[in-house]
Amino acid sequence: MILRVKFTKENYLKYISHLDTMRLFQRAFRIADIPIRYSEGFNPHPKFSIGSALSLGISSEGEYMDIELEEKMPVEKFMDRMNRALPDNMRIVKGNYVDGSSSISSIISWGFYNISFKLENTLNFEEVQSEIEKFLSLDEIIVKKEKRKKGRIYEKEENIREQIGNLNFKNLEDDKVEIEILLKTGDSGNLKPIDFLKALENYTDIKIVYDTVKIHRIELYSERDNKIESPL
Repeated sequence: MILRVKFTKENYLKYISHLDTMRLFQRAFRIADIPIRYSEGFNPHPKFSIGSALSLGISSEGEYMDIELEEKMPVEKFMDRMNRALPDNMRIVKGNYVDGSSSISSIISWGFYNISFKLENTLNFEEVQSEIEKFLSLDEIIVKKEKRKKGRIYEKEENIREQIGNLNFKNLEDDKVEIEILLKTGDSGNLKPIDFLKALENYTDIKIVYDTVKIHRIELYSERDNKIESPL
């Protein structure tokens, strides 16, 4: 049986890698005495998967994970045990049993982010708004993405316009811009927030001080019949 849970990864934990996050959960499963199912073979490992790996330096309040259990246990009991075993900045906040016909990684389609950064140049609110509107009106937004094939890394041009969803320009104060944006995330397409920012800078007069960039993932969504919805 598959238990799907939503969890957070905030503050200093944004600096641990996806692999270390997996190891952290493996340790927590043991401490919390969770009846997780293990794979067979010479090197058995717990059967769980995280929906969409966070890039290093990005915090989140909306991550998802599927855990395969040997026996059903109350969701509240699972959450209580795990939250006692996990560090303070990682919490299980919601859970539900699912039929397991579709893995969490296969249904994640969009990520919703809060992004802030300092401007290198001086623009007022209306000027930033105008630049964003011009950017979103483009039919093609070409970026160069690094691809790895047979151990070699090469660059490939890609039109990312359809990977950019709704964008809300929230605030401009002391040259600090704050936006919320929906970006394609998952097996059907993946646009990293930093690649979006580079494209925004390349196609507009918005110039970014990258040392000031802060990225926080608010939520992940699946898509069905052209409508986005929660994976839970």
